[in-house]
Amino acid sequence: MESIKIITTEDGSHSLLNETLDETYHSRHGAKQESNYVFIDKGLNFFVDQNSGKPVSILEIGFGTGLNALLTAQKSVANQIEVNYTTLETHPIPPEIWKTLNYSLDDLLFGNINGANWNEWIGIAQTFRLFKNQISLQKVVLNDDEFDVIYYDAFAPNKQPAMWTYAMLEKVYRAMKPNGVFVTYCAKGQLKRDLKALGMSVESLPGPPRKREMVRAIKL
Repeated sequence: MESIKIITTEDGSHSLLNETLDETYHSRHGAKQESNYVFIDKGLNFFVDQNSGKPVSILEIGFGTGLNALLTAQKSVANQIEVNYTTLETHPIPPEIWKTLNYSLDDLLFGNINGANWNEWIGIAQTFRLFKNQISLQKVVLNDDEFDVIYYDAFAPNKQPAMWTYAMLEKVYRAMKPNGVFVTYCAKGQLKRDLKALGMSVESLPGPPRKREMVRAIKL
C-alpha cells in the first residue's frame, strides 16, 4: 500500500508526496505555477494560439491530484474552448485526500472533476468533457491520430522508468494528430533523443520557477 501525504509547496498550493517512491506529484517550488506554466501555457495555450476556434482533444498521462484537469477546465470555461480531456491513472487518490487539497476552494469544478465516475465520459461543463480511465499507459488502447495535446505528467524517469521508455513514447506519438503538441516537465537527454528519433520537432524551453528546462515536441 502506497503512503501518501499532503505537502504545501512554495507558491502556497498543495501537492502530494508519495512516500513509497519518495516522489512528489508536483514541483515543491510551486505545484500550481508549475502546472500552469508547463501544461497550460506551453501546451494548451500554444496549441490554441495556432488553432483558434477548433475543439481540443487532450491526453494526460497521470491524473494524480486532478490539478492539470482543473486548470484546463478553468481555461476551457473562461475562454469558451471546447475540450475533450482523457486522463490515465492506475491509483486514484481517495476522497479523504483530494477533498482537503486547496487548489479550488471557491470553485465546484475541482470536486466535480475528482468526483466524476471513472471509465465513462462525463460533461463537467458546457465546454469541458472528461474521461478518467483507470488503466496504465502500457495497457490502454489508443487510436492513431486521436489527440491534439499530450500532457506527459508521469512520475520522474528515475522513479518510474517504465513510463519513459521508447515504446511508451512511440505509443503516445502514434496517438497524436499531425501538428499535435507534447509537453512535459522532464528535460532528460534520453527523452529528447527518443522524441527526435520518432520524428518529432523537439524544443528545450525554459522551465518553471527554479527548474532549468522543460520539453515541448511537435508531431510533424
